[in-house]
Amino acid sequence: MPRTLLCAFLLLSSTLYADEGEHHSHPAPEQLGKVSFTTSCTAAVAPAFERSVALLHSFAYTDAERAFRDVLKRDPQCAMARWGIAMSLYHELWEPPAAGDLREGAQQLEQALQSKTVSARERLFVTALQNYYVDAERHPAPQRAQAYAAAMAAAAGANPDDSEMQIFHALALIATAPPTDKTHANQKKAVAILEPIYAKQPQHPGLAHYLIHACDSAELAAHGLPAARAYSKIAPSAPHALHMPSHIFTRLGLWDDSIASNLAARAAAHAQGGIGEELHAMDYLTYAYLQSDKRSEARHLVDELQAMPGLAAAEFKIGYAANAMPVRLWVERKDWDHASSLQPLPNSQPHVAAIVYWARALGAARLGRLPQAKAEIEKLQGTLRDAKTAGNAYWTHQVEILLGEAQAWNLAANDDIEGALRGLRRAADDEDAVEKLPVTPGPVVPAREQLGNLLFEQRRYAEALREFRATLAQSPRRLGALTGAIGAAEQLGDAATVKQLSAELPGKSGS
Repeated sequence: MPRTLLCAFLLLSSTLYADEGEHHSHPAPEQLGKVSFTTSCTAAVAPAFERSVALLHSFAYTDAERAFRDVLKRDPQCAMARWGIAMSLYHELWEPPAAGDLREGAQQLEQALQSKTVSARERLFVTALQNYYVDAERHPAPQRAQAYAAAMAAAAGANPDDSEMQIFHALALIATAPPTDKTHANQKKAVAILEPIYAKQPQHPGLAHYLIHACDSAELAAHGLPAARAYSKIAPSAPHALHMPSHIFTRLGLWDDSIASNLAARAAAHAQGGIGEELHAMDYLTYAYLQSDKRSEARHLVDELQAMPGLAAAEFKIGYAANAMPVRLWVERKDWDHASSLQPLPNSQPHVAAIVYWARALGAARLGRLPQAKAEIEKLQGTLRDAKTAGNAYWTHQVEILLGEAQAWNLAANDDIEGALRGLRRAADDEDAVEKLPVTPGPVVPAREQLGNLLFEQRRYAEALREFRATLAQSPRRLGALTGAIGAAEQLGDAATVKQLSAELPGKSGS
């Protein structure tokens, strides 16, 4: 990001928190990239429609919905404005829409098909999206998402020269990629679709954005770096565009880049009243500060979080970041007293509150407070039951991992070291088998790094070094894994490894 723009955003961050709601009155700025999307709507609304699509491609969903509604008001027969409203309510990479939004989206798509001017091409967009909205009460969200992706694949296959159809197909592929597929087949298909179009339309916001999402894995992150470097320059007025590069920076351990990206994103989101996007950037920023060994900056950020009034923790994006940030701070710092005293925000979803119960269990076990550790494990077991009841397979798996880690450290506190090691190995294998969601920069402490820590404490240095190295292969330049590996190598007298890894420490390699 240009220095002058970054400075401007940093100045914005000093303003007072005047509006903490998701809905706000700030107009969306206009540096949003360039989208070309022909429709049967009147020529008078064409620029406004393309601006709405640009907002949509940068996940500025509230502003996009408002913009599509304005287009519809000016041209009531614009079927694609109704499609745009429905797309703005379907946050493909985030949580499923609420019941009211599902009803609204279904109604908008039904009315779109009744438009006197809807074209055959536009019907493909509309009917594909209906697969997600129709009969939503009878079919689970993942099934409906797969049906939408299949319909978009068919539409894109029949229209290979329609760039927007190809782009939305690629996004659907990314959104329906199984977290358990470590070959990243869907993501690679998306990259193959997006890159040739990106070469022809380098200012299109969706292309750079979705390439970043497609490459948000240890395997593909380096491939996504050019798009990450470009996206914030394509759409600098969209807070999400300023934040998204940090997904790749985090994967590659480029902490200074991640910090700059999220400082800018946070300031822009705050200026526009987007509390969810602001907190999302703050969570990534906390993580980057901690990996850079900038503990005071991370502490200050958490203090700022805790000064924010009335956070709607029931909203997943808000609740996750607001609960995770203090957990990251105290667990990464191994301040077990603070960790054991954390409280989940009121109205947090159970699988979000689980992160706090996990931190409390770890803190209590590490301090030898065994009754508290047992109580926190029981709370984790309760959140696991809730996740299973809700039918959320991904978060059920994540809570199972947290529970396994907490139980392992409790075993260690009870002097069952071999049982603890088995538990942490199982948790590490389970964690490695599933990709993270975009909402988080990663686990607070990877299970394999925790396994390395316990092995180190048992003076099993060769085994510890192996686990720390495995952690670094997935999370380059993670500070805890780096310092653990260096310490283990020192104990083994491995000077070459100490020298190699020490060069990766913050301040040694231009982090």
